[in-house]
Amino acid sequence: MTAVPLAERLRPRTIDEVIGQRHLLGPGKPLRVAFEAGKPHSMIFWGPPGVGKTTLARLMADAFDSHFIAISAVLGGVKEIREAVAAAAQQRAAGRRTILFVDEVHRFNKAQQDAFLPHVESGLFTFIGATTENPSFEVNGALLSRARVYVLQPLSTEELAELFARAVAALDPPVAFDEVARERLSGWADGDGRRLLNAVEIVADAARGLGRDQVDGDFLEQALSQNLRRFDKGGDAFYDQISALHKSVRGSDPDASLYWLCRMLDGGADPRYLARRIIRMANEDIGLADPRALTLALEAAEVYERLGSPEGELALAQAVVYLACAAKSNAVYTAYKRARAFVAEHGSAPVPMHLRNAPTKLMKGLGHGQGYRYAHDEEGGYAAGERYFPDDVEAPTFYQPVDRGLEIKIREKLAWLRARDAGKDSGPG
Repeated sequence: MTAVPLAERLRPRTIDEVIGQRHLLGPGKPLRVAFEAGKPHSMIFWGPPGVGKTTLARLMADAFDSHFIAISAVLGGVKEIREAVAAAAQQRAAGRRTILFVDEVHRFNKAQQDAFLPHVESGLFTFIGATTENPSFEVNGALLSRARVYVLQPLSTEELAELFARAVAALDPPVAFDEVARERLSGWADGDGRRLLNAVEIVADAARGLGRDQVDGDFLEQALSQNLRRFDKGGDAFYDQISALHKSVRGSDPDASLYWLCRMLDGGADPRYLARRIIRMANEDIGLADPRALTLALEAAEVYERLGSPEGELALAQAVVYLACAAKSNAVYTAYKRARAFVAEHGSAPVPMHLRNAPTKLMKGLGHGQGYRYAHDEEGGYAAGERYFPDDVEAPTFYQPVDRGLEIKIREKLAWLRARDAGKDSGPG
């Protein structure tokens, strides 16, 4: 049995082993191109905890044969910055590049962030910052202008399942997890891969200590009693309560929604987690039936960040009540899933010539943009009959607005536009 933590044993050694972030690491994507080109550049990774920010920085140092220096803005200060600069200077004197990784860079003040600037400009090191906060607000403009920002996403349910399978396979001695335990751990991790790995290790160690080689849902809760806490004396776990909150909002019951929100807050649930779920509810269950819902959810999350507890919790309560009372529609959510499935099935059809950009004479000569109808010059601001799908793709209908809220008007507008396409209506929309 190894003493090396599971998360460290499973740390990817190449970018092909990284789970998640396909929008950055897939073929032809920005970070994949940077790795393959062998030309490091200063960058900032912005994303939630446990999604691979540190791992990507380490992989870059390996890929570019660079000396890797890591400092934490939580624990470090000017002294650590000076030491890093001196170490990078020694490496350069020896003919080797340095990558300086600054975790939680937003916790450095403006003067501390400014200390990096001359060394970034001189090329003494390649700067990689990691932050969970919006760099536009938390990283000073001078440093931000010298680094490219990459947004990292929480791990999806499928990606967490892949990581979970990899973790269980690495357990020695082995411990099996049933489907209930797997699903609960995935929900508890909430997109955080490191949190998932740490939980798997804690539970596996607890099981071995009791002579067990299998973990079910009940044992999982016992083993993680300090973290996977129950939020009331009756014993409902947090993932059941967040489901109840979501379904109460979806069911347009503001009182029940407030009840479940307060139950979770009272039991110690992270308000930031609740804020993220509230934003998801606005997208998934309200959508364009009331676009103000998403704005209010985002503003509630921001208010909580500014005020903290308990004052900021009132903003979350306001958002929950508004979402519960708002008109409901999952039309956009459903349309998005249909569109994703359609794209996956039909592959990469070429962009029609009339829709292509034509910034040069050569492109214009090749027919780019030829025949395009500028909608603003058309009657009613709409080019009736114009086609925007690829030529060899039969135009599907993904979005089907419901007869509730603003989508009533959207549905009427789309019906009028389709009638114009068919030549049946030329009146104003």
